[in-house]
Amino acid sequence: MQLSKKRLPQAIAVFAVVTLLAPVVTAGAALGSLLFLPLPTPPLPTPRANAASQASFIYDAQGNEIGVLRKFDTNIPVAITDIPEVLKQAVVAQEDQRFYSHGGVDLKAGFRALWANITGGRTEQGGSTITQQYVKNAFTGGERTLARKVREAVLATRLDKKLTKDEILYRYLQNVYLGGGAYGVGAAAVSYFNKPVQNLNLSEAAMLAGLIRSPSTDEPRSATARAEGDRVEVLTKMRDQGRIANAQFQEAMAERIVLMATDGTVPSGPATVIHPLTGPMATEPYYVDYVRRYLVARYGDDVVYRGGLRVETALDPRLQAEAEASVAEALAGTEAPLEMALVTVEPGTGLVKAMVGGRDFAASQVNLALGDCPPTPTAPPPDTPICVAGGGTGRQSGSSFKPITLAKAFEEGIGPNRVYTGPSSYSTPDGRVVRNVESGGYGAITLRQATASSVNTVYAQLVEDVGIQETAEMANRLGITMVSPDGRQPNGEPYGVSLTLGAAETSPLDMAAAFSVFANRGVRAPATPLMRVRDADGKVLEDNSAPHGKRVLDEAVADTVTDVLKGVVSGGTGASADIGRPEATAGKTGTTENFADAWFVGFTPALSTSVWMGYADSRDPLQGIKGVSRVYGGTIPARTWQNFMAKAMEGVETADFPAPGPLPFSPDDALAPGGQRVPPEPATGPFVVTGPAITVAPTTTVPPSTVPNRTVPTLLPPITLPPPTPTTTKSPVRPR
Repeated sequence: MQLSKKRLPQAIAVFAVVTLLAPVVTAGAALGSLLFLPLPTPPLPTPRANAASQASFIYDAQGNEIGVLRKFDTNIPVAITDIPEVLKQAVVAQEDQRFYSHGGVDLKAGFRALWANITGGRTEQGGSTITQQYVKNAFTGGERTLARKVREAVLATRLDKKLTKDEILYRYLQNVYLGGGAYGVGAAAVSYFNKPVQNLNLSEAAMLAGLIRSPSTDEPRSATARAEGDRVEVLTKMRDQGRIANAQFQEAMAERIVLMATDGTVPSGPATVIHPLTGPMATEPYYVDYVRRYLVARYGDDVVYRGGLRVETALDPRLQAEAEASVAEALAGTEAPLEMALVTVEPGTGLVKAMVGGRDFAASQVNLALGDCPPTPTAPPPDTPICVAGGGTGRQSGSSFKPITLAKAFEEGIGPNRVYTGPSSYSTPDGRVVRNVESGGYGAITLRQATASSVNTVYAQLVEDVGIQETAEMANRLGITMVSPDGRQPNGEPYGVSLTLGAAETSPLDMAAAFSVFANRGVRAPATPLMRVRDADGKVLEDNSAPHGKRVLDEAVADTVTDVLKGVVSGGTGASADIGRPEATAGKTGTTENFADAWFVGFTPALSTSVWMGYADSRDPLQGIKGVSRVYGGTIPARTWQNFMAKAMEGVETADFPAPGPLPFSPDDALAPGGQRVPPEPATGPFVVTGPAITVAPTTTVPPSTVPNRTVPTLLPPITLPPPTPTTTKSPVRPR
């Protein structure tokens, strides 16, 4: 009898388990005798004393203290009788539903987790009980060894025989970490809800229980949506396990998590209200928030909140002041939820010199300069970009993503003078229709010109030629941490040609970091706020002060991208970003569908800066703002970038960008439109346009722009083009 394809993996897994685990049966029997036979039990070891907690101090580049990170005050008396029943049931439902029936080690749950991990191909479930988790915290530590797991199981069984279940649960809840520097449920209840633990209601208890597995990434002040999802999961488990009645479930479900406003007002109706974090306020809240999240991702909560770190950051007080002033000027006369974020990075070191993540951190507790990212099981190595979540979802980058596709094209041998047709609309092989802004058509056009004018239909063809997955890999290589290198969206669906048009969500930090690779001639220095970090004993844990990095692009490829992006500022959609240094300024505008997001990302040899504008709580169009009917990236964002960078570069001596060398490809490796292999095109025209079968009018006229004093000239028919050497004369084009 043949096995079906569906059951074959399970059969293989069973065979593997029987074959591979047979040698450990004897050891398992021995362990079982230790756990379950009535053998003499020596006394339990003394719980480890908690190390003295020391606050971590954060300083700017001039040595000024800008923030303090410390454990939330746990000197809050919490007796065993103070733990409310709803909190006990919530934690048990989420962490160990057989807690009251097993003997400290739940073999059934352990084998279920093992089976899920084997058949699922990855770690899907854990088998540690609450007792085992407490033993790890109090006796064995977190070392990942088999010996530790065996000792943990033995001690958990012995502890279960000595203490009552409520005593074990009480000890566990006394010290469990719940995010934001809060250790123990007493501290967490005061920190989040400003009430003693005994007064927690069902919804609040469910939220705390949901934090146990991912306290850093799901902390409600910065990741409200994730915390809400955890709360719902716990409530659902409590109902399904019969711990609460359906009426209780329905009532608690109505209390969605909301953040208290800075003026102390709370929304009307049922809500689980999260209070602002109390304690010393940071003088630069967005930057300190970034530092805190970065440190936790790199070193973990205990080191950050209790380890006494001395953190020397790259924050430049002058640049930070200019960044805040530029954003404030751009938002003057407007109101929330209209927001703007600005990040500037030093290309040679990756040091983040300034960051503004919105108009008021205290009001939102969300850092819009950062994006979102899945939790990672371990800290990445030092030379790898760290994804840092800021409490938001990230924003689509629009056409500011196009230079990433351009870099991949140059790497594949498609030069800046390759000619494409730029119709007003282009139908992709999968049936999607790509249109240019205002449906303008461009006839025959080089990649250099298409980049300056941000022609969507050309880039749709280009990403098909170089590959969508290959473009996603390039984005990830450059430091776009929210784009998976496999070319798939977070939901598993593959990106289409819309990837090159900026459909993938990213962050101002990642965009500034990615463009810094072009400025640094192909060497990636991962973005970091940390100049130097010392532990409590003065030992240097991290030092990023010297130029460093890893080459991820050929020098000629990076320089050619820069050369093309110079034309965006000197004669393209980014003309408003001109700071008077035409040979040392490059960048790209970006505007997403329905004008929901507007970007300008640009760089000089000294700084790479991104500016994003949009509504924090929606994808509403940016229309009618400060006299601008429709906000393109080339309007308010580009002017804000110019305002900041002109002041940031005052007194900074910097050379012009170098002329790019020849692209590193063999003539046999050059890609033509459509994927054909042909020799590279000559440096000058005339050119014959070839490529996918698309409908192009013999002569396409672009409608005039609605921007005052700007018109778009009619392009020539797709026959010949003038030499593509860029000029410093500003062409009359529409901002994108």
